[in-house]
Amino acid sequence: MRISFEQMQAEFKRVLLKNGFAENKANECATIFAENSRDGVYTHGLNRFPVFVQYLKDGLINPDAAPSPDDSMGLLERWDGNLGPGMLNARFCMDRAISLAQQHGMGCVAIRNTNHWMRGGTYGWQAAEAGCIGICFTNTIANLPPWGGIDPRLGNNPLIIAVPRAGGHVVLDMAVSQYSFGKLQQYKASGDELPLPGGYDAEGNLSTNAAHIMESKRLLPVGFWKGSGLSLMLDLLVTVLSNGKSTAAVTQAGAESGISQVFICIKPQDDGHTAGLIEQIVAYTKTSRLVEPEQAIRYPGESTLKTREKNLKEGIPVDEQIWQKVLAL
Repeated sequence: MRISFEQMQAEFKRVLLKNGFAENKANECATIFAENSRDGVYTHGLNRFPVFVQYLKDGLINPDAAPSPDDSMGLLERWDGNLGPGMLNARFCMDRAISLAQQHGMGCVAIRNTNHWMRGGTYGWQAAEAGCIGICFTNTIANLPPWGGIDPRLGNNPLIIAVPRAGGHVVLDMAVSQYSFGKLQQYKASGDELPLPGGYDAEGNLSTNAAHIMESKRLLPVGFWKGSGLSLMLDLLVTVLSNGKSTAAVTQAGAESGISQVFICIKPQDDGHTAGLIEQIVAYTKTSRLVEPEQAIRYPGESTLKTREKNLKEGIPVDEQIWQKVLAL
C-alpha cells in the first residue's frame, strides 16, 4: 500500500491540530514526519507518529513550548527546550548553528530539556542545504549495554555528520547500535531475519532475530567496544555542553523526555578546490572492487535521494495497520 506525500502530511497535520498544535507548528511537524517516510526512514516517520501522539497525551511534550536562551559564550549557545516538540527544537537549534557559522565560520548550539528529534538526519540535511558541514548528536534513554555488560546503561545515541555536495549531499545518520531500535521493531513486525547479527538472545548468543534481541535488551554496539565507548562520549558531550540531563538521569525519570542535544555547523570555503576534494574522495571510494557485482558502493545519503525520488513518484509505502491507526486518531 502506498500513500502520496501530500495525503500523509495532511493526515499528520489533522491529528496534530486536534491535539493542541498551532497551525504553523502542526504544519512543520507534519511535514518533518512525512519527509522522514518519504526518504525511507519509516521507523521515524509514519511508524513513530502514534508514539509521538501518545507522548502528547501523556503530557511529556508541550506543543506550545519554544526554546528559551540559557547562556551565550561566543561560538557556543545554550538553550532550554522547555519540553517542546523535539523536531521543532532541533530545527531551531540547527538554524542557530548555521547563523553562527555564517557569521563566525563555526557555531555550536546545545539544548537541554528537549524531546526526541525523530530522524537525526533531518538536521544534517538542513545544514548541508545551507552550504554548511553539520554535526549533531543526542542522548537517549538507556537501551544499550556497555561492552562487557548485560544491563542497558548507555543510550543508543545517534550521530549525524553532513557534508554539502553539489551532486548530492553526503549525510551519515547512524545509531550507535548495529541496528537502531526502530529498525529492530520493523524487522520484528515483518518477521524477517536481520542481515547481520544485531544483538544477543536470552542465552547470550549473537542473534539475527529482532524479537529475541528486543526481549534480551542486549543490542550489539557498532564496532563492539568502540561503539560502546562512542556512546559514552556522546552522552558526556551533550550533557556537559548543554548542562542538561544525562542518559542516566533520563532513564531514572522513566520516560525518554527531557534529553540533551548538540548541533555544530562549520562553513567551508566556497571555492572549487574544496568541491574538488569532496568529489575526489567520493570517486576514489567507489573504485573498490565489488563483493557482489549488482551491489554498488554508495556514499552515505546516496540511497536517500533515490528513495525520495521513487516515493514521490510512486507514493510512500506504509504499514497498513499503522496507517489505519493514524486515520482513526
